[in-house]
Amino acid sequence: MHQVCDFSRSYYVWQINLESRPLVTVSQKQPFRINYVRAPLECRCYLDGTEYVLGTECKTEKVNVQRDIWMAPNAGYHPVASGTEYLRIKHWDRCDKGVMLDPPSRGPQPERGIGKADDAFDFHRIDVQTVQAHELTTTEAVVEAAMGNSPLVANTEFTIDDGTNVLLEYPVKSINVSNLDGYYQVDTGPVLFPKNGGIDGLQLAFVAHNAPDWAEFLVNEPTALTNGISVHHYSNPIRVDARNRMFAAT
Repeated sequence: MHQVCDFSRSYYVWQINLESRPLVTVSQKQPFRINYVRAPLECRCYLDGTEYVLGTECKTEKVNVQRDIWMAPNAGYHPVASGTEYLRIKHWDRCDKGVMLDPPSRGPQPERGIGKADDAFDFHRIDVQTVQAHELTTTEAVVEAAMGNSPLVANTEFTIDDGTNVLLEYPVKSINVSNLDGYYQVDTGPVLFPKNGGIDGLQLAFVAHNAPDWAEFLVNEPTALTNGISVHHYSNPIRVDARNRMFAAT
């Protein structure tokens, strides 16, 4: 048996206390003193052994108000963290939207805000629960587990161009299988895909594979539309030699 992340009970949490420090990542004032945030984990990513996590996406909001909760213009918001750093990925309806921070004298809000956790939060913490699982070492075993509705977790290990060793662990939320044709194919996300060995290189991606020795990622990058307008879109396919392992949680 193996221990894998129980993604249904694992979270990235952080707390903001306006009585001890100002907000550093928002474009509007917030009507609270202390705010505790809990985001379920989408992916764990190890870069040469250092753990980073991706929290589930939410939308930019005003907290503790009676109406008009959604900020305008609104952004999709993905929290990323290590033990000491944070990355906040925000995507509006187009790249370089130019939404200003609060106060506006601080300039436009970055689409990728990076900093030290101690500078922004009272605390932030990665709370991981594990569960026992058995490894699925054949296609037939993966097909049977998928058709039996077993919770599936995958590991994908590979090396990027700068020599950094990458290990991803993620829930298999979407999978194709056939007991007649004898195949499976993972198509799931979002996960983290690194351009380098630090938090600044982490990008959103979806991952697909149907064999133990390779994976293809579809990376979210600025994608040109027309007339100088670009949007953030899953548009850049990258194939890597990899070691994929599939697990069924018990």
